[in-house]
Amino acid sequence: MLEPAYQVDVVVVGAGVAGLSAAHRLTSAGVTTAVLEAAPFVGGRMSTEKVDGFRLDRIGQLLFTSYPQLGHSPGLDALVLRPFAPGVLLHSDGRHHRAGGPAGGGGARSALHAVRAFASAPRPPAALPKVRARVRALRPVPPAAAYGAPDALAPEERFAAELPSDAGPPPERAVPGDRAQPFGIGTPLRLRAALSRIATTPVERLLARPELPAGQALAARGLPARTVDGFLRPLLAALLCDPDLTTSSRCADLALRAFASGRLCLPEGGADVLPELLAASLPAGTVHTGVRVTSVATNAVTTAEHGVIRCRAVLVATGARSAAELLPGLRVPDFHPVTVVHHTTDEPPATGGHLLLDSERGGPVAHTAVISAVDPSRAPAGRALVSSTVLGPDRADVDDAVRRHLARLYAVPTARWETLAVHHTAEAVPAMRPPHDLRRPVRLLAGLYVCGDHRDTSTLQGALHSARRAAAAILGDLGTGRPMHTSDPVPTTSRAAAA
Repeated sequence: MLEPAYQVDVVVVGAGVAGLSAAHRLTSAGVTTAVLEAAPFVGGRMSTEKVDGFRLDRIGQLLFTSYPQLGHSPGLDALVLRPFAPGVLLHSDGRHHRAGGPAGGGGARSALHAVRAFASAPRPPAALPKVRARVRALRPVPPAAAYGAPDALAPEERFAAELPSDAGPPPERAVPGDRAQPFGIGTPLRLRAALSRIATTPVERLLARPELPAGQALAARGLPARTVDGFLRPLLAALLCDPDLTTSSRCADLALRAFASGRLCLPEGGADVLPELLAASLPAGTVHTGVRVTSVATNAVTTAEHGVIRCRAVLVATGARSAAELLPGLRVPDFHPVTVVHHTTDEPPATGGHLLLDSERGGPVAHTAVISAVDPSRAPAGRALVSSTVLGPDRADVDDAVRRHLARLYAVPTARWETLAVHHTAEAVPAMRPPHDLRRPVRLLAGLYVCGDHRDTSTLQGALHSARRAAAAILGDLGTGRPMHTSDPVPTTSRAAAA
């Protein structure tokens, strides 16, 4: 229980991943920190509902193994990531076409063989691999290997080499009804080259490109319209939660770069596992839930339950709208609404661990997957969990519309599937329309800071990176060795200031 006179160096408002990650960096530098969360649980939008043994993410935003901050953020050593099968499945003309998967490399492969390998990506392994956040499998796969260059180790071979010894070999498994991409031989070659180029392009160069809405930029990239409309548009809509592709082309390029250099993945056990790991590994007594902050200053916060808590600095790490309520004048972005519909069946579709997209956009579902084939811990034994994401405003008939669309996408009857939950989040993902500043200031003034995905990119990577920037700014100010506020007493002990 907090006391009104409780004193700490830094108060962090909000126990989402950004706030918790910043708290880790501050406490590891010796800065006393209190994290205050209004909700009865940590995690913010990264939350998971438990229903009859199922673990159902409320938003289910897709992650990548290539996110640098997953490997660099303290407190995530025990995080286990479950990768999807390489590439994605595209539904077109009543068939499934595998696309975007890395081509197996090898010195003896011909160029034509490499193109065909790209067009028919590696099959998902029967034994689902686990990837721990500290394992080097999180490193981006070198583009030479990822796209079939001579003498390159195939990424699935590298991936298997880095698994625990009990993971077993990754046998291939056919997906019924799948075939090569319907784009022709020349198009996979150009697509392969485009993905390879973007995987090797430094981030600074991507951010220096002219900025347009992503949909407009795609038309100028030199790829055939069928490739853009049939693959890149549905892929980017899924990755950005933006069905109209109004997102900044620079942010879209970063998403494609992550796709080209890593694997789509999920946290084992649900999205809430990640913030819960961060909270559990902080010093005891750091996180306080059920504490609502009503106002902030540079040297204190006022709470509804515990009065005024004095401190040397305040970091507001809430969502964008709540942050603007505490910090008047802070910009509130538009948001992309997301609905996730969870079904269960005892006869799962035969798509394995692939993410399935509709290249024809013939229904409300932006992407869907048999999540229990990716992460078996999310469903009880003998049951399959199928989770489907709908982008855009809420609709009353969403379950019926999704069920009809899934019947076409999976080519199986869905009338008897059981609906476990329908989660609609109106402000799921902050929009990143151009012009978008990927490095919005996190230091408002000495003693007052802000972080979250609305200060960076609207991804887990962006949230963690903004936390790193905010913690560095706080530690830099605290490390001056002098009071940050004239009303503060001169400290009698030195403050640790390592970044």
